[in-house]
Amino acid sequence: MEKKEGNNWTAYYDPDKDRYFAEIIYTSREGREQYDYEITKEIYERLGSFGDDVENERLIRTAKMTYSFENTMYGTLGPERMVWDDEANAAMRDSVKKIEDL
Repeated sequence: MEKKEGNNWTAYYDPDKDRYFAEIIYTSREGREQYDYEITKEIYERLGSFGDDVENERLIRTAKMTYSFENTMYGTLGPERMVWDDEANAAMRDSVKKIEDL
């Protein structure tokens, strides 16, 4: 298992599944936002090569979103939780659990 991290993002590679995932999380006293993506190998390899984490987040956002969660005091633009891809979301959760259990 491999993992890369920035201020608000974390990317994972699961060699057992040969899949790449990333999450962007913002937390503050106003609430929490989380966005999960299935990314490509090329995106994963480029992550961390930028001097500014905003650029890393922009790169992640070019991939396919699999899950979003927004719960802020300002309300949400859509459903509080939305799973965009059930299979990819489950695969990412399994991959993250494997990394955390190491």
